[in-house]
Amino acid sequence: MLFSRKERKPNGSLAQVSSHSDLLATKITAALTACVDRGELSCEIPSTISLERPKNRDHGDYASSIALQVAKSAGRAPREIAELLKRDLEALPEVAKVDIAGPGFINITLERASQGEIVRQIRQGGSNFGNGTSLNGVAVNLEFISANPTGPLHLGHTRWAAVGDALGRVLSAAGAKVTREFYINDRGNQMDLFGASVRAAAMGQAIPEDGYQGAYIADLAAAVVAKDPGILNVAGDLQFVEFRERAYTAQLKSQQDVLDEFGTKFDVWFSERSLHSSGAVEHGLEKLRSQGHVFELDGATWLRTTDYGDDKDRVLVKSGGELTYFASDTAYYINKRERGSDICIYMLGADHHGYVNRLKAIAACAGDDPKYNIEILIGQLVKIMEGGEEVKLSKRAGTIITLEDLVEKVGVDAARYTLIRYPVETPMVLDVDVLKKRTNENPVYYVQYAHARIAGVLRNAQELKVPDSLEDFDPALLVHDRENELLGALAEFPRVVASAAEMREPHRVARYLEVLAGVYHGFYADCRVLPLGDEAITATHSARANLCAATKQVLGNGLQLLGVSAPERM
Repeated sequence: MLFSRKERKPNGSLAQVSSHSDLLATKITAALTACVDRGELSCEIPSTISLERPKNRDHGDYASSIALQVAKSAGRAPREIAELLKRDLEALPEVAKVDIAGPGFINITLERASQGEIVRQIRQGGSNFGNGTSLNGVAVNLEFISANPTGPLHLGHTRWAAVGDALGRVLSAAGAKVTREFYINDRGNQMDLFGASVRAAAMGQAIPEDGYQGAYIADLAAAVVAKDPGILNVAGDLQFVEFRERAYTAQLKSQQDVLDEFGTKFDVWFSERSLHSSGAVEHGLEKLRSQGHVFELDGATWLRTTDYGDDKDRVLVKSGGELTYFASDTAYYINKRERGSDICIYMLGADHHGYVNRLKAIAACAGDDPKYNIEILIGQLVKIMEGGEEVKLSKRAGTIITLEDLVEKVGVDAARYTLIRYPVETPMVLDVDVLKKRTNENPVYYVQYAHARIAGVLRNAQELKVPDSLEDFDPALLVHDRENELLGALAEFPRVVASAAEMREPHRVARYLEVLAGVYHGFYADCRVLPLGDEAITATHSARANLCAATKQVLGNGLQLLGVSAPERM
C-alpha cells in the first residue's frame, strides 16, 4: 500500500491529511530541503513523498524510494542521496533506526513510544478522530436520489441511499458543508399515469395498460379512500386530480419513511414542480441567454452545449412553446449554485451515462468551471442472489426489487455495509445467503464482531481492575510486532477518511475497517491483554487495554461514517 504526504483532489487541488505516514513524509521533505539548503544536493523537491509499509517488519515501519525519485534531477547515485538523508532522519527523536537497502531504498523504524502515541491521540480525539480539514469552507450539494413519487424505491435507489449517505458523512468529516438532496420527479406524464392507475384501482376498474401495475397501487387507492370516502363521489377531472395528488403525498411519505428506517437523511426534498411554479426555469433560461449560449432555430430555443463537449445542442423550449426536461435540468443546476453550493455532485444510475457531458456543458454555459463546480458519479447495477438464483420479483412492486425487500431479507446494517463496500462504477452481486451468516465470510459481521470483541475485553478489564486510563498508559511498552502492526493500521485512519472524501469513494472506509479488524484479531491471538488467574496486573496489561480502547474507537468511528451500527455485544 502506498501512502503519500498529500492526496490529490479530483479537481486537481491539494489538501493536507494527517497520519503517521503523512507526518513522516513531511520530515523526509524537510530533510531533503535541508540537504539542498546546505549545498549538499541540487535537485527538485517533489510535492509527493511515497511511503510503503513493508510486509516484513524487519525492514522497518516505513520504506521510501525518495532517493531514487530525485536521483535524476540531482545527478547523484540514489544510494549517495539516501546516505545524506539518513543522517538527518536518524537525528529525529521519533526515529529509532534508518537503514539503506538495495540501490537506495530508505527503511525507517520508529521509536516504539513515538509510534504508540497514536493511542493517546485516538482516545483524546474520541468520535472526532479521523476528521480533517481538507475540505474546510467548501459547500457541497450532494444529490444522491432522483426518483418519481409513483412507487417504492428500487434497488438502484437503494445503492445510492447507502453510498450517497456515506459519501455525505465522509465529506462532512473532511470539513465540507454538505447539503443532502433528494430530487422529486413530480412533473410530467408519469404523474398522470400514476393518478389514473390509483383512481382505476379505487373505482374497481382495469388499470390502464401503460399504467402502474404493482400491488402497492391497490394499497394506495384503499388508503386514499379510507382517509376520505367522499372522493369516490367527486366528478370528472377533479376526481382524477384529487386521486393523483393524494396518492403522490402518500407515496412520497412512504419513500421518506423507508429511507428514515434505512438511516438515510436528506436536508432538502426538492420538487421539480417548484422549479416551474417559482419561475426558476425562466430565470435559468435568462441567465444562460445572458452568457451568450442560447440561440433560436426552427422556432425552438436551444442551448449550445456542443461548445463544451456535448454530442449535440439541446432544446430548452420546443417550437410549440413547451419546456423540455432539459430546461428543468439547467434551472436546477443554476438553482443549486445560487443557493450557495461550490460543488454540485450528481449521483446517477447506470443508464445515465449520456447525462455526463450535457450536465457539465450546463455548468460551462452558466459560466462555471465544469472540472470543479460539477461532478457526476455513475452507479452500476446490483443483483440480488438467494439460494443460488437471482431474485427479480417483489411482493408489492411486482417486477422490481425494492429497498424494503432488501432490508427485510438481510437487515439495515448488512444492506448498507455491503452496498457501500464496492466502488460504485462496478456492478455488484449481493448474496443474501452470505449476508445472513454470522461468520467471517460476512464482511459486516467480521467488522462488527471485532468491535464487539473489544467491548467484551474492555468489560473484563474493568472487572479485573486493569487500569485503562491515559494516565496509566506507557506507549513504550507496546513492542510486540503485532502491536506495532496494529498501531500502524490505526494511524492510517485519518488518511483513509480524507482519501475517501476527496476521491468520492466511501468504500475505502469499509475496506480499511476489514483490514483493521483482521489486524486486531491477529493482535488478540498473539498478545494477551488481560492477566490470567492470579497473575499480577502490569503496566503492559494497561498499555494493551488502552490499545484495545483506541482500536474500538476507530472501528466505531469508521462504522459511523458508513451509517452502520457498532454493537457492544454479539
